[in-house]
Amino acid sequence: MRRNGFLLPISSLPSKYGIGSFSKEAYEFVDILEEAGQKIWQILPLGPTGYGDSPYQSFSTFAGNPYFIDLCELIEEGLLSEDECDSYDWGDDVEYIDYEKIYLSRFKILKKAYKRSKINEDKKFIAYCKYNKWWLEDYALYMAIKDSLGGISWLEWDENLKLRDKKTLSKYSKKLNEEITFYKYTQYLFSSQWNKLKVYANKKGISIIGDIPIYVALDSADTWANPELFQLDKDLNPIAVAGCPPDSFSEDGQLWGNPLYDWEYHKYTNYKWWIKRIKYCYNLYDIVRIDHFRGFDEYFSIPYKSKTAVNGTWEKGPGIELFEQLKKELGNVDIIAEDLGFLTESVKKLLKDTDYPGMKILQFAFDSREESDYLPHNYNKNCVVYTGTHDNSTVRGWYKEIDDLDKKMCMDYINSDDSDEENISWDLICIAMRSVADTCVIPVQDFLGLDESARINTPSTLGDNWKWRMTLGCFSQELIDKIKRLTKIYGRI
Repeated sequence: MRRNGFLLPISSLPSKYGIGSFSKEAYEFVDILEEAGQKIWQILPLGPTGYGDSPYQSFSTFAGNPYFIDLCELIEEGLLSEDECDSYDWGDDVEYIDYEKIYLSRFKILKKAYKRSKINEDKKFIAYCKYNKWWLEDYALYMAIKDSLGGISWLEWDENLKLRDKKTLSKYSKKLNEEITFYKYTQYLFSSQWNKLKVYANKKGISIIGDIPIYVALDSADTWANPELFQLDKDLNPIAVAGCPPDSFSEDGQLWGNPLYDWEYHKYTNYKWWIKRIKYCYNLYDIVRIDHFRGFDEYFSIPYKSKTAVNGTWEKGPGIELFEQLKKELGNVDIIAEDLGFLTESVKKLLKDTDYPGMKILQFAFDSREESDYLPHNYNKNCVVYTGTHDNSTVRGWYKEIDDLDKKMCMDYINSDDSDEENISWDLICIAMRSVADTCVIPVQDFLGLDESARINTPSTLGDNWKWRMTLGCFSQELIDKIKRLTKIYGRI
């Protein structure tokens, strides 16, 4: 089935109060998708963001980001007033997120709602906590302790806390009971609001592509509560951490810092934790994109406390065995493999053996020095084509950056003499949509023809990422009609 969709993070929606949320603007975006003949909405990871505000460095792989809770719904329920919400400083630029201001305001206003909620008498809340106890207890306790200690990483906690001494945990559970319940409350709100939005999208024929990082963050409830899953020493410090080797983009490589999995332990448990993780994803999404799929074949291991990734080595991952167990437990699940970058023959074989669709990025296609797998005439049907991803510039931004030879190749490929960057977004959108790829996903910024200022993330940098937001009313009726017309012409409706 040929289908088309948009890529837009929840955070980039034009909601009130500084950041995108599960607000009326989210429902209006779903309406735009439907009207434009789209079948897919791809988002970024939904977890609570930690270091660098990255959705790929979350305090929990199971929890949701409290920033996405729609405050307007809490106003309608009488738990907050509009004046209270308006009294906080959420930032004054509607196109960019000010994370510091969000952090300083969001939890304060949510605590007001919590104190007025009488949530402990709510049967739905009690049922939610019971059903999700297997991850929620650890997450809520972890966040409450973290707050009480000024936000420091669990690696810096006193030994009894760090090692999860039962008496110490019991003491903190009693002492921080109110704060623990607050964090459970935020997850209940998140889950309730997201489920309603997802149901609305599904009823409109829109499937949600979720995104999960292969790794969890070192400073997370997952690592603290389940140290046996990771390569940690007796003091629970990492033995090695994740990253990528040096390449043409980075001479020092990429040092992500995530703890690496103890794959022997996972194999011993028949990959129980991974099965639970993937199964849980299908409560949230219809399709799951797994980031850094290559890491299941081979992973890059960097000695802990290294300053760069230069001294890392490739080690063997679980390979096809994990996915055979996944199929045995969950059946044929809908997964997209993020298979970007240099791929060895063994990675290609793993992708073929799983039969998961990989990704094709048009911005990677036009290298005048060599033939590219990303050129559309080399695709097979079982793939997902993008003009770019959250890690790329917009098409307009990319076109400005590439050299003249690559520009000429691009123009020759699309049979155009017009190298005007105003038109290049539509040129690549049309190439993607007319390709044989079963699924085509276009970042919203490219449909809007935006330049590099609308870029979401620049890998290996900190401080200016994950901030871009779409403005209200940017999708005119003329633009919606144009997208639908092209989607129909290329057989994706």
